[in-house]
Amino acid sequence: MNKIWIIITVIAIFLIINFLYYKSMKGFIRESLGKKWLSVWGNKVYFWQSSIFVSTAGTALAIYILKWSNVLTF
Repeated sequence: MNKIWIIITVIAIFLIINFLYYKSMKGFIRESLGKKWLSVWGNKVYFWQSSIFVSTAGTALAIYILKWSNVLTF
């Protein structure tokens, strides 16, 4: 049962970081590159690829910090 909570925590951290990245970068991209930039399929793929990379790195860092501070034990 303990491992399921770790998996749920990891997924929740990933989704939160992904949502925050999406909200912050979408506004920045619309201001700097224009509204049409995200309507092109290739640019959408690039945007979501960077979003997944940042979310994965942020999740790994958050889990490392939680493990180091003994909040998570596995």
